[in-house]
Amino acid sequence: MTSIAAQQTPFDLADPYRSLSLNTATTKMWTLAEAVDGAARAGLGAVGLWRDRVDEVGAATAAKIVADAGLRVSSLCRGGFLTEPGDGQGALDDNRRAIDDAATLATRELVMVVGGMPDRNLAATRARVEERLALLVPYAAERGIRLALEPLHPMFCADRAVISTLAQALSMAQPYPAETVGVVVDTFHIWWDPTLEEGIALAGASGRISSYQVCDWLNPMTADPLLSRGMMGDGIIDFATIGEWVRNAGYRGDVEVEIFNAAIWSSDGHDVIETMKQRYRDLVLPSLVD
Repeated sequence: MTSIAAQQTPFDLADPYRSLSLNTATTKMWTLAEAVDGAARAGLGAVGLWRDRVDEVGAATAAKIVADAGLRVSSLCRGGFLTEPGDGQGALDDNRRAIDDAATLATRELVMVVGGMPDRNLAATRARVEERLALLVPYAAERGIRLALEPLHPMFCADRAVISTLAQALSMAQPYPAETVGVVVDTFHIWWDPTLEEGIALAGASGRISSYQVCDWLNPMTADPLLSRGMMGDGIIDFATIGEWVRNAGYRGDVEVEIFNAAIWSSDGHDVIETMKQRYRDLVLPSLVD
């Protein structure tokens, strides 16, 4: 199945939630069907799906659930983890399955968390990612899927992603057409980067912004850094400034809220979405409107 292009329409204060996407990681307590129903009832335009939820029902059934609710799939998360030594055949096969699922789900974007370090050789690990990306790009291109490279905060370089900045992601994407390899702008991971404005501008100019994901950086962090994402406004990220840079870069796609936080996961999902809507409307959307 050929995927459809991501939504690219102007943000609109009169219809504030048509570009807002609930990532299923935010309502981890819900099944895929429950998350889709919650998003639809709340008037959102899209959902971002994690593969664990898709795998529970199968990609075809997941696609039907989303379509029947009148929603889009803004992205599928995740592919990647391409850094293990050896021939990497297991990772390549898994990524091809993820590409096939993304096509079935009619989303253009497959988020790629490229993997951490299996040894002390960072340069060789990044080179391995580049080699395996080259093997996956033709398969993704044939199916209309863009591999969306996500830079993660440097504290995750050892175990999750040897790409830490937009500049690194763009460098890795540069050999390929923008239609086949893009980058993810995730506020949690890149708010700290002193070259962030330039990176977002370059990503926009080359048409490579695959996804804009928002959540906050809690200060102090929780005991587990992975679960230190907060609802917008609960931390220190300047969404107005980053949003302005994203708008100026020409991005008009969906905005995903992706939060890993144990307290949010234990809350009522409908309450989480209502809070998410209010924070998005007040803190994120104004800077995106032309």
